Amino acid sequence: MSMSRSSPDNPSAREHNGSSERDDGEQLGVPASDGAALTPLSPASERIGPIIDGLREAHPDARCELNHRNAFELLVATILSAQCTDERVNQVTPALFEAYPTPADLAGADRSEVELLIKPTGFYRQKARYLQEASHAIAVEHDGEVPSSMDELTSLPGVARKTANVVLGVAYGIAEGIVVDTHVKRVSLRLALTESTDPKKIERDLMALVPQSEWIEFGHLMIFHGRRVCSARRPSCEECTVRHLCPGAEV
Repeated sequence: MSMSRSSPDNPSAREHNGSSERDDGEQLGVPASDGAALTPLSPASERIGPIIDGLREAHPDARCELNHRNAFELLVATILSAQCTDERVNQVTPALFEAYPTPADLAGADRSEVELLIKPTGFYRQKARYLQEASHAIAVEHDGEVPSSMDELTSLPGVARKTANVVLGVAYGIAEGIVVDTHVKRVSLRLALTESTDPKKIERDLMALVPQSEWIEFGHLMIFHGRRVCSARRPSCEECTVRHLCPGAEV
């Protein structure tokens, strides 16, 4: 899927504008294309470029934090990350990958042994079932290789669009969509980039705003911002590099 930057009517067709600052460093606003300063109430299509620039400034190290060596390990780690921190997943996966390095190995493992290894991640019985059923499908239907298309990935047990987008973007460099997890959902709503609470609709709204070439990076930036700055209970708005563009800012 391609997204043109050539049409001024296309929300994706925008330039990243830097913010104007006073000598003392206080941000006054961001110039819009018509010369007027952007505000939190400016259209999302005008704010998105400066928002991405601000997130890049704040999180130059944004990336997938799930440790993995290949697409299969990333898929397993992403399934385990549901309702669990990446840090906890990274503590569990080394032993899991050592014991079951291939889809065939994991598919044929004793269920109770898999459950014991992944128990710290929570919901371990359901996750063990998903892991083994997905591994079986990969081994039997895909010759042991994790598929590289959205349709094939989402046909695997336990794999929805969020997990598929992680694997496609990080393992294969394919921008098929934008990862929408709890952090992306929360930050998108506070920034008024969407009015929906449904992950699929949020993803669609974000895809209409963000150029496709930046979909993968944008997901990482939003996740890092949600973890480090825009937390659920007490967002650190005073530290936020995009607070001057955020309708939900508490400063």
